[in-house]
Amino acid sequence: MKEILQEKGNAVLHTPTNEIPVEDIKSPKIQKIIKEMSQALLSQDDGVALAGPQIGYPLSIFIVSGKIFDRDFIESKEERVEGEGNIKKAKQKVPDMVYINPRILKLSKDKEWIPEGCLSARWLYGRTHRSKKATITAYDENGKKFVRGASGLLAQIFQHETDHLKGVMFTDHAKDIIEEGPVL
Repeated sequence: MKEILQEKGNAVLHTPTNEIPVEDIKSPKIQKIIKEMSQALLSQDDGVALAGPQIGYPLSIFIVSGKIFDRDFIESKEERVEGEGNIKKAKQKVPDMVYINPRILKLSKDKEWIPEGCLSARWLYGRTHRSKKATITAYDENGKKFVRGASGLLAQIFQHETDHLKGVMFTDHAKDIIEEGPVL
């Protein structure tokens, strides 16, 4: 599995990325990178998104974990467990979302200071000034172009990850940065 690079000593994290030619999106190389990104993100219990540079690829791509929807955005389906007459609540599993060559189309003027961290600046946390809403356009893993609007955590993720693709770390603009160790 690919290692998540840390900010210190990794120039790829501070370098703008290259766009992926649309015709290359379905290539084995790009599909392999998407798989490696998903595996690296899955290995981090507290991670919600990951950009290509974070595992060493200077490419304009990021993924968002479907787990961000598990709690607040998916309605549980009720289904009968046969033979028992009980009601079992089952959550749908939302797959990771892939954003290739993303561009933020619109950010709300309404902003707030919110806590933020990064898998490539392990155990550092600070407050960043982010728009409450964002609209992004990108290509998915099949080369299909889409537009998606978001608020809250997903809007914050769009801004954080597109910063990565410009070579900007949250530590470049965060305030009140503190270091906290892992929760044991």
